[in-house]
Amino acid sequence: MAIDDLRQFIELLEREGELARIDAPVDPELEISEITDRVSKAHGPALLFKHPRAAAMPVLINQFGSMRRTSLALGGKDLDSVASRLGELLKLELPQGLMEKVRALGKLKGLADSAPRMVKKGACQEVVMKEPNLDALPVLKTWPGDGGPFITLPVVFTKDPQGRRNAGMYRMQKFDSRTTGMHWHVHKDGAENFRSSGERMEVAAAIGTDPATTYAATAPLPKGMDEMVLAGFLKGSPVRMVKCLTVDMEVPATAEIILEGYVKKGELRREGPFGDHTGYYSLPDDYPVFHLTAITHRQNPVYATTIVGKPPMEDCYLGKATERLFLPLLKMSLPEMADMNLPLEGVFHNCAIISIKKSYPMHARKMMNAVWGLGMLSLTKFVVIVDEHVDVHNESEVAWRVFNNVDPGRDILLSEGPLDALDHSSPTAGYGAKMGIDATKKWPEEGHQRQWPDDIEMSAGVKELVDRRWDEYGINL
Repeated sequence: MAIDDLRQFIELLEREGELARIDAPVDPELEISEITDRVSKAHGPALLFKHPRAAAMPVLINQFGSMRRTSLALGGKDLDSVASRLGELLKLELPQGLMEKVRALGKLKGLADSAPRMVKKGACQEVVMKEPNLDALPVLKTWPGDGGPFITLPVVFTKDPQGRRNAGMYRMQKFDSRTTGMHWHVHKDGAENFRSSGERMEVAAAIGTDPATTYAATAPLPKGMDEMVLAGFLKGSPVRMVKCLTVDMEVPATAEIILEGYVKKGELRREGPFGDHTGYYSLPDDYPVFHLTAITHRQNPVYATTIVGKPPMEDCYLGKATERLFLPLLKMSLPEMADMNLPLEGVFHNCAIISIKKSYPMHARKMMNAVWGLGMLSLTKFVVIVDEHVDVHNESEVAWRVFNNVDPGRDILLSEGPLDALDHSSPTAGYGAKMGIDATKKWPEEGHQRQWPDDIEMSAGVKELVDRRWDEYGINL
């Protein structure tokens, strides 16, 4: 069943025992964040704060805060089942026989059926604020050192000069009742659209969209691909879009809240600091200013937000969704890739652990360089390569392989290139050194003339015997 708006998702979470309602009045400044941080670290439920102080809107937070909730949000029993469905769609190879042509037509129809649909009216415009005022929203200040309150879960819509839509997720620091920051990094499509726009670019931000649309705004899609198509495919029905009232932009019709406005060339304002998903405060810097021209919302809207910080946090599970969903696409470009893990502690741009089917000498180095040249993975600071049979999600096993298989003089590759804007370790902002670690079994052709030892493994027969007799031993594990 397609989840067409945030309210349906809230109902689903409640039915599944994945939601806690908080009736006590709670302060959006730091108190909600402290509660949510504790719940997130304890792998607890989504939270609906019904009475945030000084605001009439309830606050939903931690909706994606577990693998199960993220899977529910994207319409699958687990993320790998969603990835398999997406992978089949991506395999649009040239059909040969009749049956292959029929299957290809079915995939194309599935893609066409996912395209967004325009509607004349949307629930997101049930109420039009005569005097748009951000003070009406329970915008959270999440950490004590933050430069102010931040809108942290907006789906931000822009267009390029050709009129192609892009949806991204960029935090928006509330400066006053009519302006915010627009924190898009130089690598992001929103920033590129702004650079290539005229003196003024119209922008719309949707808060409280259906969960597939929220996720799609974070997905690393190829430039020019509409995130709303991905959202429609994931949720199993097209995203209905409605025209904004004061800007030439379309937004999800079932969103809870819409902010309409614009940014101007040459107008920057100091934004930050902000307690970020790295677990550190990102430093203040100058970013474009978003000017509010309208706020529309549903009757009795729900304000959706998130808190980021030292993992595990809610955004970690969105990152894991991207890891699993886009693995089939990566394998199309790199068929030797067996699996990938972006560890939570690496906050998704600092470390990638990749297993490969090694076929020739220096194959691991080829994979390192391929990763450093591939989309947003190009920002990865550490790339660890292991053999196909290694479980990349068992980080203890990976560490064992690295500590035992790596000769630092031979198996470390140092390179340079772009880094994520939030990387604070490099002496230069935006680029610096990278490290590749080859933890695969070394071949004689790679200069390892000594015999490579076999892994210690118990024989299958003894394992089966012990399995059968386990109850007899009386050992309680």
